[in-house]
Amino acid sequence: MRTSAAGNKRPRPPADQGFTLLELLVVVALIAIATAGVSLSLRDSADSALERDATRLAALLETARAQARASGLPVVWRSTPTGFVFEGLPPPGLPQRWLSEATRTTASQPVVLGPEPLIPPQSIALTPAQRPSLTLWVSSDGLRPFRVQRTPGWTAP
Repeated sequence: MRTSAAGNKRPRPPADQGFTLLELLVVVALIAIATAGVSLSLRDSADSALERDATRLAALLETARAQARASGLPVVWRSTPTGFVFEGLPPPGLPQRWLSEATRTTASQPVVLGPEPLIPPQSIALTPAQRPSLTLWVSSDGLRPFRVQRTPGWTAP
C-alpha cells in the first residue's frame, strides 16, 4: 500500500492536466491587444510625416537665419523639385531634402533670411502628395522665430 509523505503529490488524472478555456481566452486577448498596439505605433500617416517635415523646416530656417546674422551675409531659401536649398551658407551647409518623399511645397518666391535681424513676414506652405487638401504653413512675422501653423500668414500664439 502506498503512503503519501509530505512534499509528495499524487499524480493527477489525465483529465485535470492542461489549461482551461478561460485561461486560453485571456492569453489570446492579451496577444491581440499587444499586436494592435504595435501595429498602430508603427503606422506613419501623412499628417505626422508632414508635421515632422514642417517642424524640421522651421528649425532649419532659424538655423540659417542665425548663421546669416552671424556672418553678415544674406542666406536665401529656395524650393527645388526634390527638396530645397539654402544659398549663401558655407559648406557643408544644411540638409536639402525632405524627410518624407511625399512632402511638397508651393513656394515660388525665395525666402531671404538676413543678415538684418528684422526680415519681411514670410510663409511657406507644405502639403503631402497623397492629400493635397492638408496644408501646413511655416511662418514668421519677421521678428519672431519661424513656427508651424495650420493657417496661412502669421498669427500670434
